[in-house]
Amino acid sequence: MILNCTRPLLAAICVSFCSCCWMPLATAQSPEAPNRKHQDPSDKFAQLDPWWPTPGDQRIASGAPGPAYWQQRADYEIDVTLDDQTQRIIGSARIDYHNQSPHTLSYVWVQLDQNRFRSDADDALTETAPSLQPRISFSHMKSILARRSFDGGYRIKSVTDAQGKPLPHKIAGTMMRIDLPEPLAPETGTQFVIDYSYNIVNGKTIRARSGYEFFEEDKNHIYEIAQWFPRVASYTDFGGWQNKPFLGRGEFTLELGDYRVRITAPSEMVVTATGTLTNSEEVLTPQWRERLERAKTADKPVFVVTPEEAKANESVRTETTKTWTFDAKNVRDFAFAASRKFIWDAMGTEVGSDTVMAMSFYPNEAEPLWSKYSTEAIAHTLDVYGRYSFEYPYEVAISVNGPVYGMEYPMICFNGPRPEDDGTYSKATKYGLISVVIHEVGHNFFPMIVNSDERQWTWMDEGLNTFLQYLAEQEWEEGYPSRRGDPEKIVAYMRGGNQRPIMTGSEEILQFGNNAYGKPATALNILRETILGRELFDFAFREYARRWKFKRPTPSDFFRTMEDASAIDLDWFWRGWFYGTEHVDIAIDDVELYQIDSGDPDEKAERERQEKDRREPTLSETRNEGLKRRIDWQPGLKDFYNSPEYDELKVEEEDRKSFQKFLDGLTSDERALLRRTTNFYVVDFRNVGGLVMPIVLRVHYADSTSEMMQFPAQIWRHNSKQVGKLIVTDKEIVRLELDPRRQTADTDESNNHWPEKLVPSRFKLFKDEKKKNAMQKAAQDEKQADKENGAEEKKSDDDDKVEPVE
Repeated sequence: MILNCTRPLLAAICVSFCSCCWMPLATAQSPEAPNRKHQDPSDKFAQLDPWWPTPGDQRIASGAPGPAYWQQRADYEIDVTLDDQTQRIIGSARIDYHNQSPHTLSYVWVQLDQNRFRSDADDALTETAPSLQPRISFSHMKSILARRSFDGGYRIKSVTDAQGKPLPHKIAGTMMRIDLPEPLAPETGTQFVIDYSYNIVNGKTIRARSGYEFFEEDKNHIYEIAQWFPRVASYTDFGGWQNKPFLGRGEFTLELGDYRVRITAPSEMVVTATGTLTNSEEVLTPQWRERLERAKTADKPVFVVTPEEAKANESVRTETTKTWTFDAKNVRDFAFAASRKFIWDAMGTEVGSDTVMAMSFYPNEAEPLWSKYSTEAIAHTLDVYGRYSFEYPYEVAISVNGPVYGMEYPMICFNGPRPEDDGTYSKATKYGLISVVIHEVGHNFFPMIVNSDERQWTWMDEGLNTFLQYLAEQEWEEGYPSRRGDPEKIVAYMRGGNQRPIMTGSEEILQFGNNAYGKPATALNILRETILGRELFDFAFREYARRWKFKRPTPSDFFRTMEDASAIDLDWFWRGWFYGTEHVDIAIDDVELYQIDSGDPDEKAERERQEKDRREPTLSETRNEGLKRRIDWQPGLKDFYNSPEYDELKVEEEDRKSFQKFLDGLTSDERALLRRTTNFYVVDFRNVGGLVMPIVLRVHYADSTSEMMQFPAQIWRHNSKQVGKLIVTDKEIVRLELDPRRQTADTDESNNHWPEKLVPSRFKLFKDEKKKNAMQKAAQDEKQADKENGAEEKKSDDDDKVEPVE
């Protein structure tokens, strides 16, 4: 219950002002109270250092890499053939593994991600039953059946050393251990060759991160190929081998290295990939090469392969092949795409002193949407992300349209939105394309370059990237319909329950999108806008990105860097948003008004007289008017207290002299304080949701002005459940609003107002309709059948008529 009452604040003014008039308020929280940070581990302001790894030479206390930081490296040379007849990959990968750790290794773990599609894979065996009632879509049923009949997984032909000698190896689900012939000492390397093949999954039938799409009309495929070669697992200072099984959700953590990849495909196919094409003279026509060169300096995308050329290419079939060669430096993965159907457009975009080629590949089915937005969205992403982190370091950035809605790899990403068959598209499709391109191209920064462990901490790439995606979307156009980022967008999730903390392993997360994308993105937006401010946040975030560029950060490295570079203790924030599941719900519980009592007896008497005059008579007093009283017919009962001379509010001269004596003992400053008409409002706030946050308050005054106030989260440090705040003003407060701009993700706006604000709920009216019974329906069906039969007979009669001859 909220009260608005007026009370004398300084009843004993003669003693209160002699020391400190606000001492009772200041000592409401005892300064001798024990420091709960060192007593209660559940304290919302307890430091997180005991939870984080102890700093060392690899990772120092500031959150930066230390002088002894190390990471492994793996370089690849791969020859791969795309079999368009059987939708199969045949490859041979030579891997140079460099042990840059201080440890001696006796084996190397390699990821075999395609083994996820084996019938006996953990992904299949641990999949829970879908909901089959009351109905299931045809596409879902096809997916269920296809998943069980698909002959997936790697066929490992051989594993040998550089001289062709077989190496012992053991396949364990989606991982393979290669036993080394002798221990691999620090600062040495080893080479091994893996020959393999696998069947490509149909990406439109089975949910996957890569695959093919078949076009029935022209009998062509679009191939988006990823996780297509055995990839060395990461070995780190904080976790050893990252050899957790791939179950489909938790993505990847890989070593950086250099790649040379030769991709052999049908001659009529256009191929694009991670890296720089090094044999364009052999695989591109002179006309394509000329257009590509012209695109470098163009101010809008230029067709390298035109829609007409792509359409004509769909029907070409030859028995010949071409080999496309790509080189990529300092990347952690490699992906490619190929199709006869590809249109190709490109545009150079300036990144610092370099020109990066933004390029898109898509079929005619994607037009006119893709040529208008895809490459422009790439260029926009490189610009915005570069300002908030670091300049994009690669030569190309590519977006491909195919069966995968959204998936990222170094320099290349796969994106799905297309218009309708007639070329029209909805607003959702338009912005869906722009957003997914921004998001997937943005992944080049996190985690392709800032190389976090996706298998363990999804939020470190998806959450950070979704936050930057939001910033890029808002710089695209005013009013951009961002799905995530604004605090109010996460409210339903935060109050909905069935959650686990953000700091949960990727495979164990509940409500994956909200947890790993939406909540961390919102948290960072709140940190930027409300807690640190843009200048401090942007500096600290850039520092994190640049410290860990081409390195492997952990969550504590991010947390420590943000605090180190901003000089703000944020442990309470990480604890609440990343380690907990409480939500934000701050309520205005009570408001009380205090005013200074000057001690002047005449002033006090006049105030009490006015209050008495303003008081409305009680019900009994009103009804008793005109009542005959005993004192009226027995006048002898009257005495001095019934006479007009008696005034209970009369000020005695002795009181005046006493007050004057008090005034004479005051300084001029103290007398001025007595004359103040200042209002002292005590506002009580209650933390309903449990997550401590700054209190953002808009104060409305009687003179129609308003003022924004913000109290840091540390206001809750002594009591995280309830706190009072003194607001001192010469104006009269008429209304208070908590979080009026919806910047803290407060989940309940109904308790954010004083006086309480009624928010109407809406209900609809409907008209009762009597449903037909079975007999009525049968009669209606019979009548409709007769009507249709009559129409058929009339049509038959008309067909028998002979047209007159002129």
